[in-house]
Amino acid sequence: QVQLVESGGGLVQAGGSLRLSCAASGSIFGITAMGWYRQAPGKQRELVATITRGGSTNYADSVKGRFTISRDNAKYTVYLQMNSLKPEDTGVYYCNVDTYRSYWGQGTQVTVSS
Repeated sequence: QVQLVESGGGLVQAGGSLRLSCAASGSIFGITAMGWYRQAPGKQRELVATITRGGSTNYADSVKGRFTISRDNAKYTVYLQMNSLKPEDTGVYYCNVDTYRSYWGQGTQVTVSS
């Protein structure tokens, strides 16, 4: 089992920045990809960004150039630096890690006011 603890969400004005963190514990040695997803009210959960153990990244088109995903393999932690935030970035952000199965964090709320 893998436990995920997220932090860093909050309320910010449009154009502002937030940094999300997600620390993994438990059966962490098999972790491969780590990532962030988000779910806006009334919408399906969508991919925001992922990063492999080797550092290869993938971003949703809507966040390219504004968000940066990174990870610290020694700390089993993944980060999401979010800059130039827009109201449409509002939602619950979920951390995800893959081992032999997929694990999800409890979610952290990000609210961007216009």
